[in-house]
Amino acid sequence: MPPTDASTDAGTAPRTGARDRTGSGADSQDTLDLRLPDDFLALFAGGAETGATGEDLLDGVGDWGPKATPVGAFQLAPVRIDRDLPLITRWMNDPAVAAFWELSGPGTATQEHLRAQLDGDGRSVPCLGLLDGTPMSYWEIYRADLDPLARHYPARLHDTGIHLLIGGVAHRGRGLGTILLRAVSDLVLDRRPSCARVVAEPDLRNTPSVSAFLSAGFRFSAEVELPDKKAALMVRDRALRDLL
Repeated sequence: MPPTDASTDAGTAPRTGARDRTGSGADSQDTLDLRLPDDFLALFAGGAETGATGEDLLDGVGDWGPKATPVGAFQLAPVRIDRDLPLITRWMNDPAVAAFWELSGPGTATQEHLRAQLDGDGRSVPCLGLLDGTPMSYWEIYRADLDPLARHYPARLHDTGIHLLIGGVAHRGRGLGTILLRAVSDLVLDRRPSCARVVAEPDLRNTPSVSAFLSAGFRFSAEVELPDKKAALMVRDRALRDLL
């Protein structure tokens, strides 16, 4: 998938008000720094246990299963730090990725980024993307309606956001971003019946990125002023998924 500011397949990083690790203002507060109120969490009681709160806010990403695509079977596998940290760290140190994710260097930076999600309340799940069983991309599936991004657009309950990077150079420049965007947004809509929309927020200046989302069935919804960029709010609607 096109990155926020550069070539088409390096990745779309969470460098917005939705998950800005360096910002100090309220609008750039990290998603994982926001604690959900206890009365809100009580609404989700009874779900499968994931995350520190024991609540499953994303309907069991690890159990979504594979999705057939024109290039093979694709599946999301929640990250295990003991198994996956070296691979993800290597991807994060690719210059094309590092420019946007800002997690290059020793594995400690990547480990902290992953651990914050894995030890959080379950609103963001880091995953490897497996194509025919081979890890080739990194994803973050998150509850956009519970994210600071929701301050910048008219969020709806259960809106689900996605971030992506394609890891290996051999997998870039082949149009995989559009194929995988459609596959993952299909998985979200298939496995999360309460979710009516999948959202993303690429930089508005990145025409190839916006084009990839459009080709994957997303529509351009609005220009959104985020703390560090003007974004194109891209939305894939359940009601329109068979038309776009």
